[in-house]
Amino acid sequence: MSKIRFHKLAALVVLVGFAAWMGTGKFSSVGSAQTAPEEKPAVAEQPKAPPRTVMVIVPPRIDHARAIRVSGQTEADKRATLATRNTGVIADLPVKRGDHIKKGDRVLMLDVEDRAAALETAKAVLAQRKAEWEAAQKLMKAGSMPKLQADSAWSSYATALAMIQTAEAELSRNEIKAPFDGVVDRVNVELGSSVMQGTEVATVLNLDPILAKGEISERDLRYIKIGDEAEVQLVNGDVVTGKLRYISRDATSETRTFPVEIAIPNPDGAIPAGMTAEITIRAKPVDAVMLPRSVVTLGENGDIGIRAVDAASKVQFFPIDLVDDTQKGLLLGGIPADAKIIIAGQDLVKEGDTVTAQPATEAIIKKLVDATGTQ
Repeated sequence: MSKIRFHKLAALVVLVGFAAWMGTGKFSSVGSAQTAPEEKPAVAEQPKAPPRTVMVIVPPRIDHARAIRVSGQTEADKRATLATRNTGVIADLPVKRGDHIKKGDRVLMLDVEDRAAALETAKAVLAQRKAEWEAAQKLMKAGSMPKLQADSAWSSYATALAMIQTAEAELSRNEIKAPFDGVVDRVNVELGSSVMQGTEVATVLNLDPILAKGEISERDLRYIKIGDEAEVQLVNGDVVTGKLRYISRDATSETRTFPVEIAIPNPDGAIPAGMTAEITIRAKPVDAVMLPRSVVTLGENGDIGIRAVDAASKVQFFPIDLVDDTQKGLLLGGIPADAKIIIAGQDLVKEGDTVTAQPATEAIIKKLVDATGTQ
């Protein structure tokens, strides 16, 4: 029993001693004198990359007429399909395909025997009614004929005069004349054949001037006006010049484009109607620079333009206005006069980057000067 009590007493003493030690708080510093907490080594700063080097140029400025290109075709200035106005037999057909005719020239004449006879009869009646009217006037003045009877003679004379006009008009309907100067493109009938009223007999074209017709985008409409010069390249390779004659004010509903017409001198009729043509309209000259196509890039917002370097060596972006696309390069508008345009390395930098601008070599500058034709 005493042994058990001794163990209990010893355990109680140890418990009391541990509680007293805990109360001092000195347990937290145990081992601190021997080992200090390990500190992490400082991370060394990475050296900044040097600014990227780009090649720049201040290109020469030129005045260049904006080129607006559309596809189209040639058409006759005037086209007339001639048709008979009476029924009858063709008595005269003095034209054939390809003939050049003047306004008023005869194209066709129907047999006019019966209508000519009707005209002669009307003339005879008119002569008789005229004599009766003149006699009635004399008798009325002499008091030998009442006015009512003289008025009847005048009415008969006026009726005969109207019959003459009707007979002449009927006779003229048997003849077809050219409505304008031109060339006979088709002849659909033969001499001696019988035709009905309204039968198409011939087609006449006026090819001077010849028209080049196309449709222009609504975006380009503001750049052109009546009288602007235009070049027309035909499908056979010939290039002719003309002037903008007509601009429609009503867009084609399907394409939202506006029909235009170019009038081209064609005195010898060498340019036919219906030929495929590439139309280039030259608008008012604008200030532009010529640059290679490779300088064009995309901005952060997806705009097409060029990158340049400002006075602080920062990259700028300028949207472009395409004035013309030539074999030598692009003619661009909307670029400031003092802009240092990046012509090499523009796709490796972005707006706001600091770069080292290296001037273009003399060979590159000479190439641009030769392309623009400036001194």
